[in-house]
Amino acid sequence: MRRLDPHILLSALWLFILLNIIFRDIHQFVLASHLEMLLTGYYNGIEITEGLMLLGGFLVQVPIAMVLFSLLLTCRIGRPLTILAAIITAGTLLSSAPTDMDDTFHLVLELAALVAILWTAWTWPEHEHAATKADANPL
Repeated sequence: MRRLDPHILLSALWLFILLNIIFRDIHQFVLASHLEMLLTGYYNGIEITEGLMLLGGFLVQVPIAMVLFSLLLTCRIGRPLTILAAIITAGTLLSSAPTDMDDTFHLVLELAALVAILWTAWTWPEHEHAATKADANPL
């Protein structure tokens, strides 16, 4: 496997997580329980309010923003922001238990990608230019 620049790898991992979240949510539309929630405005006894929807919008904005920030930010700013975003995203993903096997499957993939994000951020070289030169000329 070829070695990717941490910026590109992090951005791709965040995008991987987002695609899994989107397809997991789309898949829910065929479930009667999900349709009932949409029609009644209640999920597991909790009323789905505008404020709750706004909170969900903010929480999903974290991985969306990280797709872009991973490409733009330096290691000095990107590392702590990535670690914080991964913790927030993990908390969001774990805040509701999976309801069926495909939810569990997507959750496991999303959590594995978050572990890869944390590892990449933790091992991100401080001196990006030096690492790039070393990778370009292995001799």
